[in-house]
Amino acid sequence: MFPPGPNLTEPSPDHCRMCAVVGNSGNLNGSHYGPLIDYHDIVIRMNKAPTEGYERDVGTKTTHHVMYPHSSTALDNTTHLVFFAYKTYDLKWLISSFTPRNSKDMKPRFLGNKDLVLILNPEFIHHVHHVWLKKKGGYPSTGFLTLILSLHMCDEVDVFGFGADSRGNWNHYFEELKNKRLKTGQHPGHHEFTALQRLQRQRKLRFFRGW
Repeated sequence: MFPPGPNLTEPSPDHCRMCAVVGNSGNLNGSHYGPLIDYHDIVIRMNKAPTEGYERDVGTKTTHHVMYPHSSTALDNTTHLVFFAYKTYDLKWLISSFTPRNSKDMKPRFLGNKDLVLILNPEFIHHVHHVWLKKKGGYPSTGFLTLILSLHMCDEVDVFGFGADSRGNWNHYFEELKNKRLKTGQHPGHHEFTALQRLQRQRKLRFFRGW
């Protein structure tokens, strides 16, 4: 059903893949990062990540969209679905989402291009948790997994929409902040953010704080 492997352009001196990894933090609100984000060759978003109505701050371009069943959203025909599978059920869900309900219904239940589906090897999740985060927390966040994955995909990585907002709140740019005590749950948010800052100091990426 899905292609065996991604068709990725090999790095070369005359071609550099500039990637924007766009998280969902509330620190994007009022940032005016939209045009800068859209300037990149590859723009990776994750989970819900709406752009309509937020174009000035988050841009409109999406080349790769990371999700898993509980964060699924419809994609257009040109966007790569980067699927994070945590368990067998997730893979079953993915297959059923691209399978017509019956012989009369030729349309799949999920809107997307099956030829642009990329499935992350679950071993990569294990690697990030053990090597990058030293087994801290229950499991890595989708955002941090996407960030580390981008270092393997791209020559230059710019990171937007990660961390808390200027008031220290962990929230989404597309939701009204109701719980100011909300943190990162099972994810080791502090350790992930420390790793992000370390990568910036080492000039492995550029981090745009948003404020």
